[in-house]
Amino acid sequence: MPLLVMKFGGTSVATPDRIRRAAKRVGREVANGYDVIVIVSAMAGKTNELVGWVNEISPFYDAREYDAVVSSGENVTAGLMALTLQEMDIPARSWQGWQVPLKTSSAHGAARIEEIPTDNMNAKFAQGMKVAVVAGFQGISPEGRITTLGRGGSDTTAVAFAAAFGAERCDIYTDVDGVYTTDPRITRKARKLDRIAFEEMLELASLGAKVLQTRSVELAMRYKVKLRVLSSFEDNDEHAGTLVCDEEEIMESNVVAGVAYSRDEAKMTLISVADRPGIAAAIFGPLADAGVNVDMIVQNISEEGRTDMTFSCPVDQVKRAERAMQDAKTRGEINFHDLYADTEVSKVSVVGIGMRSHAGVAAKMFKALRDENINIKVITTSEIKISVLIDRKYMELAVQALHDAFELEKAAG
Repeated sequence: MPLLVMKFGGTSVATPDRIRRAAKRVGREVANGYDVIVIVSAMAGKTNELVGWVNEISPFYDAREYDAVVSSGENVTAGLMALTLQEMDIPARSWQGWQVPLKTSSAHGAARIEEIPTDNMNAKFAQGMKVAVVAGFQGISPEGRITTLGRGGSDTTAVAFAAAFGAERCDIYTDVDGVYTTDPRITRKARKLDRIAFEEMLELASLGAKVLQTRSVELAMRYKVKLRVLSSFEDNDEHAGTLVCDEEEIMESNVVAGVAYSRDEAKMTLISVADRPGIAAAIFGPLADAGVNVDMIVQNISEEGRTDMTFSCPVDQVKRAERAMQDAKTRGEINFHDLYADTEVSKVSVVGIGMRSHAGVAAKMFKALRDENINIKVITTSEIKISVLIDRKYMELAVQALHDAFELEKAAG
């Protein structure tokens, strides 16, 4: 029997009525001859509520108990979805992570999936179960404790199940009807993409696009899982949404697929550090140990054995970065004259696999920003992306200007 994985996000299961709507979609796929694994998130807002309760009770909480609490939201949704399907006379059963079992590492709050044995669930399908409703975002550690996969982890759960069970496709139902060339809230010219390559989606997700969780795209690319992003609130046919697939499955694509942004970035500069072998390790080692997510890095021209080192990080990690650098200075690991933090910047990026074979993308991007009198503070590039840091007040203008410059409202052809 062919198998589909269908994942429903928090807004898609926010109320009993929405759960019934989602269940009807599942019922249609069962009627089409599929066995279905449904992955569900907690109802919209529930995880935040649970996290708030944990912080209120225990600000310095035990991570194992944190996982026990925050994973409960998905358990509720899974049970309600299974009950709804049963009321529709569809043989369904809910599964918590430990029942599968979805085996993970012991990193509570950010566990990684290690194995999904299929025998248990396949046996139930063989006995007549048509739908397995699995609580997303959770698994079980080698010690037998509940673990969670980090925010957005239900996407990762869905792709992992699709890979493990050899699903025909993994459909991600959310509150948007696909992947757009940029945020439609910023420019009305944003266009929904019919298809996008794994690499492009991975870059867009890592650069701030909220449609899919980064780890889920990494898994899909590694195991060649076809992903389809669809709206829970619209009627969908077989061509609806956006298919995330191999580059070879896309006949024609624009040079630039999309414009992504990350609003709340910070630019930090260490003034006058020693220009010597190992200085980068001495700086970024303590930052990594402190959990600071460093992105763009620029080292300035050296003068008389000293240099300036600039890097970006999320604005809510600035205090942590400052403490890590001051502690490293106190320990004598590094020496610098000053540490400057600019907390009013944003990152804007253009992404596209077509950039590999087309010259002039950077020039066009920089010209578009220049024409809007937007100053670039930091630049970083890869094979299929160019990112810049700019003043936050110009972020939306920059996104609109770049979308227009690369004519992303037009489909390739």
